[in-house]
Amino acid sequence: MAQTKQKAQTDIIKRLSASGDEAIQRLAELPGGTRLLEAGNALRDRLEDISKRLRSIDTLEKRVAVLEKRLDELSKPARKTAPRKSTTARKPAARKSS
Repeated sequence: MAQTKQKAQTDIIKRLSASGDEAIQRLAELPGGTRLLEAGNALRDRLEDISKRLRSIDTLEKRVAVLEKRLDELSKPARKTAPRKSTTARKPAARKSS
């Protein structure tokens, strides 16, 4: 039963493929059809080029995010250390008696 379903699916795919080929041939035979097919191919090429560029932008965005984070860390003002207080109490100076 599984083989008959698979065979039916491949038959459908073959039929769609054949009808698609026939449709393309009919379009090419129409006046201006060749220009239409050329425009479609040019559009496909442009879309492929744009998708490649967009994929490369993702890596660039990640690099920019890392650089921005580093820049934020470097641009923070340096921490000022408070003057250290001594832990021992000072003894008051002894008064001289006259």
